[in-house]
Amino acid sequence: MAKLRITYNAPVVLTFAILAAIVFVFPKDTRLHYFAAHPQIIDTSSYLGLVTHILGHASWEHLLGNFMLILLLGPILEERHGSMSLLIMILITALVTGLINLAFSSNFLLGASGVVFMMILLASTANIRQGEIPLTFIAIAVLYLGGEIYRAVASDDNVSRMAHLIGGLTGAVFGFIGARAKSRGGAKVKDLGLPAAKPAPPGASKAKLKA
Repeated sequence: MAKLRITYNAPVVLTFAILAAIVFVFPKDTRLHYFAAHPQIIDTSSYLGLVTHILGHASWEHLLGNFMLILLLGPILEERHGSMSLLIMILITALVTGLINLAFSSNFLLGASGVVFMMILLASTANIRQGEIPLTFIAIAVLYLGGEIYRAVASDDNVSRMAHLIGGLTGAVFGFIGARAKSRGGAKVKDLGLPAAKPAPPGASKAKLKA
């Protein structure tokens, strides 16, 4: 019987989760200074926060709520798109969210909620093809993004609905770009027009051995 072993199966997602857990142990002032998107650029930490805010969280509930979904969806997406591609998508989502917070908000932003919504919408585009929009993608977009728009209007809590919406939109964009690139790659293979290899006639291998 083969021995079971624990594998570091999704390096980007697991490292992301570990770093966020480590950052949460830091004092609150440190988290707000270095791991939050600032409402204005003051010093170097303000620039860092445009991306590092996805590692900062306000409470354990906030941290666990985000990473339960990230650890569920992330490994599937990392296997499908590759570690480097997923890392780039996470960083782009963080940067776009940080810049929009800088431009339109007067509050500090911290947490990986935008990345969560990016992964949800990206996962919903798994079966997308060029020229088609899956009904499941529309359902997810309506339920999650529509729900966030409604709650943004109806609620005055401290949750950043803007980060959720931006994350969802970037996930949808990544999904459509990936589907388009995949269809182009398939078209190039077909356009080569190479004939299929013909099977070797019976006895060919034996004849070569005899020769």
